[in-house]
Amino acid sequence: MNSFEQQRFNHLYQQHLVNLRLQGKRPSTIDAYLRAVRRITKYFDLVPDTLTTADLKQYFDSLIKTHSWSTIKLDRNGLQFFYRYTLDKQWEWLNIIKPPQVKRLPDILTLAQVGLVISHTKKQRYQVFFLTLYSMGLRLSEALNLTIFDIDSKLMQLHIRDGKGGKDRLVPLPSRTLLALRQHWQTHRHPKLIFPGLGNGKNSPMDKVCKKR
Repeated sequence: MNSFEQQRFNHLYQQHLVNLRLQGKRPSTIDAYLRAVRRITKYFDLVPDTLTTADLKQYFDSLIKTHSWSTIKLDRNGLQFFYRYTLDKQWEWLNIIKPPQVKRLPDILTLAQVGLVISHTKKQRYQVFFLTLYSMGLRLSEALNLTIFDIDSKLMQLHIRDGKGGKDRLVPLPSRTLLALRQHWQTHRHPKLIFPGLGNGKNSPMDKVCKKR
């Protein structure tokens, strides 16, 4: 792109960002939708408002060969948003981009398998973490970000905040898990977090990846 085209792209890109914020999109969605516009711009070295339907089809045909369907769907959604709210255009043909229909049963651990995972975990904090994760069916980030304020011992339930899709939900809290959480919290007594990090990271949740359990 020449300097004039770069200026026009910068203006459209900034408008795209503003529109995403006005729509209340989550930070991860904003990043993905911005990346979609950057990626297609880099592919053609053209301002995306000049691209034709044939160009877009070529781009997605190329993307299918090199990227996962999750990336392709994010790029499709990001560009649809860009065309609708920034360019004020509709690209109905983008609906043709759909992943293959594959139905798979989820991998479900038995109680015995969960017990083995916990029993082979050496450190107490990870034992309690895995018990919390499996006994209530939490996502990794949901368990890591638990606070003492999320536990309702009277109603025996856990308040999951800002889960998938930014939604809150209540989860039944088993008495055994509550006891384990209490005993674990006694080991560090953090004013907020149930699973704080160590050392300099103690005011943030512990890392998602642990080298030695």
